[in-house]
Amino acid sequence: MDYEVRRASIEDAEAISTVIIAALRESNTRDYPPEVIVQVETSFSPANVKDLMAKRWVFVASFDGQLVATASLHGTAVRSVFVSPQHQGRGVRRMLMDVIHARAASAGIKALRVPSSITAEGFYRTLGYEKIRDELHGEECTIVMEKSLSAEPVTTPPESPPTDSHIPAT
Repeated sequence: MDYEVRRASIEDAEAISTVIIAALRESNTRDYPPEVIVQVETSFSPANVKDLMAKRWVFVASFDGQLVATASLHGTAVRSVFVSPQHQGRGVRRMLMDVIHARAASAGIKALRVPSSITAEGFYRTLGYEKIRDELHGEECTIVMEKSLSAEPVTTPPESPPTDSHIPAT
C-alpha cells in the first residue's frame, strides 16, 4: 500500500479528530475504561486539534486521498500517534515515526520521550524506546518512554518549529 506522509494543514483538523477518536474507540478500549476514553476524546475535538497544530509539528498519512493517520512532535515529546482502525498493522505508524525521528534529529534533539498508552507500549519498544516511569492520572495510566536519537540518520532538512512551543500540550 502506498501512503503519503506530509505536514498537516489546518484544513486537516476535522479529519485528524475523526481518526484519533476512531482509534481511541477501537484500539484503546481494551486497556482503558469507557470514562477514560470519553475524557481523552474531548482533548481531540476539531477545535482542540487546531489549537494543538499551532504548537506542534503535526504530520498526517493519507491513502487514496483519505487521511488515515497522524503523529506530532512537541519539543522533545512525541504526541498523538493514531492510525485509523482500518489501516492499523500496515506500517503507516512506523512511517510517521520515521518522519518524527528525522524532524527531531534535524532540529538537534538528542532524545525523544513519548507518553505512551498501555495499548502502544509494545510498538514503542520495537522502535527502541525504553520505559522511564508510569504516570497515573485518575484511571488513566501513561507509560513515559524515551529513545536516544544520537545514532539516527538525518534525512529531513530542518524546518522552523511552530511558535508557542513553550506552551504545555495535552
